[in-house]
Amino acid sequence: MPSIFTKIINDEIPSYKIYEDDRTIAFLDIHPESKGHVLVVPKLEVDKIYDLPDEDYNALMQTVKKLSKHLEQKLGARILWKVVGTDVPHAHVHLMPLDEKWQYGRTLDLTPTEFEAICAKLKYN
Repeated sequence: MPSIFTKIINDEIPSYKIYEDDRTIAFLDIHPESKGHVLVVPKLEVDKIYDLPDEDYNALMQTVKKLSKHLEQKLGARILWKVVGTDVPHAHVHLMPLDEKWQYGRTLDLTPTEFEAICAKLKYN
C-alpha cells in the first residue's frame, strides 16, 4: 500500500509543496514543530533512509542542503535536520527552523491561511 508521502507525490493528497525535482519533493509538515517545518522526501518509496540506492540518497541530501540554505536565508533561522524513521514508512528528512519559540516535540496549530503564506514565502524557484 502506498505511503501517505507517495500519495502526496502522486497528487492524490494535497500538500503545501515548496520544491520538486526528478527524485525529490519538499512540502510543509502539517504538524509543524516550527513555522517553516519542511519534509524532504525521495520520490522512491523506501522505508529506511539508509536503504535508498546511492543515487536517490545523494539526491535527497543535495535537496536537504539546498533547501536548508534557502530556508535559512528566507527565515533568518538556523535549520535543524531530523531523521526519525518511525513516523511514516517512507524515508524523509525534517528541516526545522529554530526560532526563539521552538521547543522540542511541541507542534503548532496553524490555519490554512498561515500554511499558504509560509508556503508562498518558502517556495523555491
